[in-house]
Amino acid sequence: LHLSGAYQLDLEKHGDNRGFFARYYCKDEFEEMGLVSTWIQMNISVSRQKGTLRGLPFQRPPMAEAKVVRCLRGGIWDVIVDLRKGSNTFGKWAGVELNEENRSMIYVPKGFAHGFQALTHNAELLYMHSAPHRQECEGGVNLTDDTLAIQWPLEPTEVSVRDLGLPNLPEVEPIQV
Repeated sequence: LHLSGAYQLDLEKHGDNRGFFARYYCKDEFEEMGLVSTWIQMNISVSRQKGTLRGLPFQRPPMAEAKVVRCLRGGIWDVIVDLRKGSNTFGKWAGVELNEENRSMIYVPKGFAHGFQALTHNAELLYMHSAPHRQECEGGVNLTDDTLAIQWPLEPTEVSVRDLGLPNLPEVEPIQV
């Protein structure tokens, strides 16, 4: 992606008339690319309503985390925001459509906030995390912040009070990773 260290990961499918086989993750390949290759926690998220917005959370050190996100059912518009101190793309965002058809994933480096909008009802995501969640390390950026000007594809239908209460980008201290 156009944000340093962030990647869209597409499967290399090997198929025939039965279907296909593809590797979802390979530790050696991730290490060769200089990516985090150890996953400590896996989470699942289901958004029942099309248009639901979730995000933009992150974790600060010592629990700053990299993530791999994949949409297993339905579809989402996945967004990441660079919050790394000194990054030449600080405050910039990238969006990628992830869905059950393209089976693409996104690699989210440490120091990024992450969020998404459900493009379908019952969108289901699988996350791999490089660090366990710790409430005391939580942070977030408001997903409706005009400074970011994220172009969400749908009119929001559901947004948590918590997510709407997150600070805008100018109020967020950059993350030292």
